[in-house]
Amino acid sequence: MDSNQSKHSDPDFRIQHFLSDSKPAGGAALIGFPCDIGVSGNNGRPGASKSPDLIRQRLLSLTPHPKYYTRHTESLKNVFDHGNLKLTNDLADNQNQLSEIVAKYLQVNTIPVILGGGHETTYGHFLGYTRTETEVSIINIDAHTDVRPLRNGQGHSGSPFRQALEHNSFLCKDYSVFGLNPESISRDHYHYVSGKGGELRYRNETDVTNVTNHLNNLKTDAVMVTMDMDAVSQSAAPGVSAPAALGLTTGLWLNLAFEFGK
Repeated sequence: MDSNQSKHSDPDFRIQHFLSDSKPAGGAALIGFPCDIGVSGNNGRPGASKSPDLIRQRLLSLTPHPKYYTRHTESLKNVFDHGNLKLTNDLADNQNQLSEIVAKYLQVNTIPVILGGGHETTYGHFLGYTRTETEVSIINIDAHTDVRPLRNGQGHSGSPFRQALEHNSFLCKDYSVFGLNPESISRDHYHYVSGKGGELRYRNETDVTNVTNHLNNLKTDAVMVTMDMDAVSQSAAPGVSAPAALGLTTGLWLNLAFEFGK
């Protein structure tokens, strides 16, 4: 092993070394939501509850960008890892718990970054905006619209955006979804979103330009972004509940994440 490899095996060179030890106002907070009750409730394949720890394991072991090292490490100093929420077997209770934490961070101008979890994560995230009475636009990168009706009066991983759009606060002012697989969405769901004024783009119509153009023309100052891994091609994301043989490339996925981060 050469000296450079030896240095980069040092934990001091890993992203986790640079994170803040306290909750920085105006920065970002990582919040783990280890839940997939909603996936099971949507007849999906469970396992997403393990994701927050696995994401951290990979993400925090990476190294800061060599070319933009100082800018990157200074930004990381404004990121705090809140840890995972202590959840129960009650989905609504878990979502309310997430909403309380999200609201607290929003109130101090800190960006909550939620590591799910099934897509039921999103409704808990949205409820944080209702607690702060903040109008918000939602952008979803997903193979599905996730506007299914409730099942036996209960939410699930396929219903969060219908729940947000129909919430009695009326604070969800815009919901749009990019990366759709035409073979994975129903006509009724497509028309439901378009009837609410939302933009819908299929996977072959999704690129950085049309997503950023949409970002620049939203109706609200607050923007909530959610990225569902099942929008990515199955070759790169085989472990999701609903793998997509044809989906977004990892390059586009990461470029979109970068734009959202900006």
